[in-house]
Amino acid sequence: MAMLPITSGGSSYSVTLASEQGIHRLVMDIAAALDPGDLVTLSGDLGAGKTTFARALIRHLAENPEIPVPSPTFTLMQTYDLKQFPVVHADLYRLDGPGELAELGFDDLPRNAVVLLEWPDRAAGFLPPDRLDIAFTLAPLAGPEHRNVRVTGYGKFAGRAERIPVIRRFLDGTQFAEASRRRIQGDASTRTYERLTLGTNSAILMNAPRKPDGPPVRDGKPYSQIAHLAEDVVPFVAVANGLRQLGYSAPQIYEAELADGLLLIEDLGTSPVVSGEPPAPIPERYAAAVDVLISLHDQKVPAGVRIAPNVAHRLPVYSEDAMLIEVELLLDWYLPYHGMPVTESMREVYIGLWHEALQVALNAKPTWVMRDFHSPNLIWLPERKGIARVGLLDFQDALLGPAAYDLASLLQDARVDVPELMEVELLGNYVKQRSAADHEFDPAGFIRVYATVAAQRASKILGIFARLNKRDGKPQYLRHIPRVWGYLQRSLAHPSLEALRDWYTENVPVPQAPRVPQQPSGAEAQPEPATAAPEAGNA
Repeated sequence: MAMLPITSGGSSYSVTLASEQGIHRLVMDIAAALDPGDLVTLSGDLGAGKTTFARALIRHLAENPEIPVPSPTFTLMQTYDLKQFPVVHADLYRLDGPGELAELGFDDLPRNAVVLLEWPDRAAGFLPPDRLDIAFTLAPLAGPEHRNVRVTGYGKFAGRAERIPVIRRFLDGTQFAEASRRRIQGDASTRTYERLTLGTNSAILMNAPRKPDGPPVRDGKPYSQIAHLAEDVVPFVAVANGLRQLGYSAPQIYEAELADGLLLIEDLGTSPVVSGEPPAPIPERYAAAVDVLISLHDQKVPAGVRIAPNVAHRLPVYSEDAMLIEVELLLDWYLPYHGMPVTESMREVYIGLWHEALQVALNAKPTWVMRDFHSPNLIWLPERKGIARVGLLDFQDALLGPAAYDLASLLQDARVDVPELMEVELLGNYVKQRSAADHEFDPAGFIRVYATVAAQRASKILGIFARLNKRDGKPQYLRHIPRVWGYLQRSLAHPSLEALRDWYTENVPVPQAPRVPQQPSGAEAQPEPATAAPEAGNA
């Protein structure tokens, strides 16, 4: 058998394929683990099943079982422009050595293409350290159709390779073991999602392995701990159950493996609260989303939710430390993106101004803050009634904090242009209904808190989008920066934020429309349900 050139490290598992159904399951398992830019090497002797597997994988990714997928033995390389990402199927069998690789045009492939490479031994010494190898071995004693397969993740692919059999074992214990699996386009989070379909039934698979703590950034604590970001799936399950108990349309949890970070949850569908291209708010649906917040904020909510007899989750408080470390993202990422140095005296003044401004938010009556209450995480459910018409997603980072925060998340949506007139009208409707239901509600005080947390959130997002570009190689988020900047100016116009407005005017440059490279196909289209947005400050 031809062997893959040896690379140190890696994570492997084995599987036996005894039928076409087995190949189909392996194809779905592998497809769910692929990201743009991945290299998958296919090893094995002639007739071991490399091309058969590649053909099945390409057809699965194309969502078209009839698409022609000829063997690239003679053409050497075949490219497929698919919805998720381009796929390049290459066969090096006829190459005499690695020196001929450049002649094939590998240097000119799209950066976001997934490459399926047969006969990788012909490229010895030229393969990147991060890749997935699938090695096929004939098993003639077991039968002519049997294949033994060894799947190995090298480098950065090792962690994803480890998850593949873990997810398969989880699914095999559910009613969706034989379901069709389709990756749902996500956002900036490390979580991934799949839509599972079996006959007329569907569900969402949430894959959220526990995140290791990052480096300490203050007082020996990592950013995630200071900002109160969820590190496992327990908060999601707890808040989902709590919301459902209160009558809101959070997904039902069908199956859960908390230790492995795997959930099988209700599929709320794909109907958004926006429409068009670029997407714009649908007034009726945005008004219904505001009604959800009015309802939630009119009732007393518990500080914690029990998810099992001995498992409970207590929502953390949206503390001053959390809010401050979030606004510091503007100093740490956004200003450097513009080439501006940040001095200690600048930081000291900035933090001092925010410390003073945030007191009204910190003193506000606390409620549940879902934190990412905006269009990518809201699903329209017209068959339901009242507040249940709005499906809720992505609330694992929920906190106890000011009611105005989620309203600002919705009415200053970082991805959608919410007209100022619509924002004012919906904000006014919220204030009017809250005032009618609660004689202690202070409209002027609420508006002040709204402007404060909206400015805090916009500052944080500017830093996050700059970080996604610089650190994570996702420049597509830069195109949202002018919109977020506009929201920031709306909020800083409140008289109580005059000192902050002056600081921003003096120290923060007005963004220009960024020149963003052509984004990968499907890289950031309007996300389908169960995606995770970055506004909570995932680090």
